[in-house]
Amino acid sequence: MADEPTVNLDVKSTSELLDIMEALNQEEGTTFIFSTHDSWVFNRAKRIIVFEDGQLKEDKAQ
Repeated sequence: MADEPTVNLDVKSTSELLDIMEALNQEEGTTFIFSTHDSWVFNRAKRIIVFEDGQLKEDKAQ
């Protein structure tokens, strides 16, 4: 689980972190759960679940 893992990273570091996490997901089957507002994460995620006011608002696979 990660709360805003890319919030203070530059673009290069964000890309490298997401590359590592994607490789771990594909090679090891590791699942990552993020709390984020970062469009870089949204664009690379396989699934996005949106909560608003404590309620499930949207659940979509990419």
